[in-house]
Amino acid sequence: MELTKYSVSELSRMLSGKEVSSEDLTRAYLKNIEAKEPEIGAYITVTGEEALAKAKEVDALRAKGEALPTLAGIPAGIKDNISTKGVRTTCASKMLENYVPPFDATVMEKLNAQHVVMLGKTNMDEFAMGSTTENSYYKKTKNPANTAYVPGGSSGGSAACVAAELAPYSLGSDTGGSIRQPASFCGVVGLKPTYGSVSRYGLVAFASSLDQIGPVTKTVEDAAIVFDAIRGYDHHDATSVKTDTTSSLVDLDKGVKGMTIALPKEFIAGEGGISKEVREATLQAAIRYESLGAKVKEVSMPTLKDALPAYYVISSAEASSNLARFDGVRYGFRAPGSEQCEDMESFYRKNRSEGFGDEVKRRIMLGTFALSAGYYDAYYKKALQVRTLVVRDFNKIFEDCDCVMAPVSPTTAYKSGAKVTDPLEMYLGDIYTVTVNIAGLPAISIPCATGAENLPIGIQLIGKAFDEKTILRVANSFEKGI
Repeated sequence: MELTKYSVSELSRMLSGKEVSSEDLTRAYLKNIEAKEPEIGAYITVTGEEALAKAKEVDALRAKGEALPTLAGIPAGIKDNISTKGVRTTCASKMLENYVPPFDATVMEKLNAQHVVMLGKTNMDEFAMGSTTENSYYKKTKNPANTAYVPGGSSGGSAACVAAELAPYSLGSDTGGSIRQPASFCGVVGLKPTYGSVSRYGLVAFASSLDQIGPVTKTVEDAAIVFDAIRGYDHHDATSVKTDTTSSLVDLDKGVKGMTIALPKEFIAGEGGISKEVREATLQAAIRYESLGAKVKEVSMPTLKDALPAYYVISSAEASSNLARFDGVRYGFRAPGSEQCEDMESFYRKNRSEGFGDEVKRRIMLGTFALSAGYYDAYYKKALQVRTLVVRDFNKIFEDCDCVMAPVSPTTAYKSGAKVTDPLEMYLGDIYTVTVNIAGLPAISIPCATGAENLPIGIQLIGKAFDEKTILRVANSFEKGI
């Protein structure tokens, strides 16, 4: 029995029926990690001993006959920008190389209540800035579908560990597509929840008005299960919202008959440099939905061309502010010899220059410029106005459509090293995903085809705010052919 082949829902049933123990399941994943991790590079930190101890604890509770939650005893990988008490949390940066948080993020508290078995912290682009997981200070993650290619980013380690069967599910964070794009590149499912539905407390901030934690899984049903476990109001997070807590599984198998799915013409008409195979896969997905009983309606989203520059202005401005705290004074990296600096400015400059990577420094500089006197109105204020227009575009579409379907990325995964020297070209790959974060909407990426070089192609389904149930239902219909 290859335990690492099973989905979360299947494993939960097997554990409940005592067909397998959590210890055996955890050992199977740790064995896979030992064998594959040197090639894939999905983890920064592996917590093998702690995972086995937790698995034994869950098995003991189950042996006593205690009623346990759905995720009890099932291993998971956690992105390394999510605070884990007592376990190093680096954000894949030299700046936080030795940082061990004294507290758990709210999502970790919720998973701990479910008796999660944490296998380790997954690799990512430094401070979640990047689309390839090549900006990590520690290692470059490879795509399990074809190791000559990147897994996407910034949650590349979270997607790669699920695709390579190094965890049955993982948590990632999505600021402009950082869950959906790597899920698409690696051929797994990635859910970006509505902004405010999952607490951001304990997530090391990149862009506070855009960041959102979400699951990466093998199936849509698994995404619904994990989402239900981590969502909910949190008084620690001022942006968290009290919403309906009905199970996301309720309407999962209802199918799409009678539903209307919007397909914005700008997403498939060449805007953003869409490749022929991605365009064809998206159109074939639309045909499949029609065969399942849905109506696919062509709509227009004229703000698509403005969303990408607006996103990079907003996200970089917020990053500039959020990352100001990393200065070598309170915590984080302090450069050797910095104590001999003549003044505080040179002290900060030395610590930050040596502690941050090129991509992080690039975005801090861009954000600081956009917020500076004389440029605030020209850039940041304009970007916020575009944000309002993007929200209006979506609201208009949702007047008579249940959800929006779109490609996740204009292309399949990039070859390793292909985008490193041209960051602007890498930024263009986010054109289809950033609109969701700008509008604060939920979206899910699901595999829909396989392109050249055995590289997966995904589509994303975008829903109304706090209507994860609909996009999960529509995604599940495609996955199962309901």
